[in-house]
Amino acid sequence: MAVERSLILLKPDCLEGGHSGEVMSRFAAAGFAIRGAKMIQLTDKILDIHYAHLTVLPFFTNIKEFMKSAPVLALILEGEDAVSRIRELLGPTDSTKAPPGTIRGDLGVSSMMNIAHASDSPENAQVEIDRFFEPGEVF
Repeated sequence: MAVERSLILLKPDCLEGGHSGEVMSRFAAAGFAIRGAKMIQLTDKILDIHYAHLTVLPFFTNIKEFMKSAPVLALILEGEDAVSRIRELLGPTDSTKAPPGTIRGDLGVSSMMNIAHASDSPENAQVEIDRFFEPGEVF
């Protein structure tokens, strides 16, 4: 197994619902180390880049508005096979289809209000980490 890093964005519903501590505890219990963390207010500029693959979809504007509605907590997590294991812990993107015991199944509400974004590949993880963190913010 390879040691990997993944970008996690704890979304507005996670922070406003008071779930960030539980989510971070689940990641820690699974053996992931935090290599970067900061609270940020997302802007149209960064969201247009981050969600560029969704710009043609009818719900793109709704996602942007939701992600700007409150600050998010950006994390870099590191561990063995981090990308796939984190996505497994989170469960499917649509929280209504996520099984109990997964983070989204236990805490999420919908496909948009689904607690967290997680990188979908090691390659995208590096791109996303570079997008949200300066070199001096990664440990």
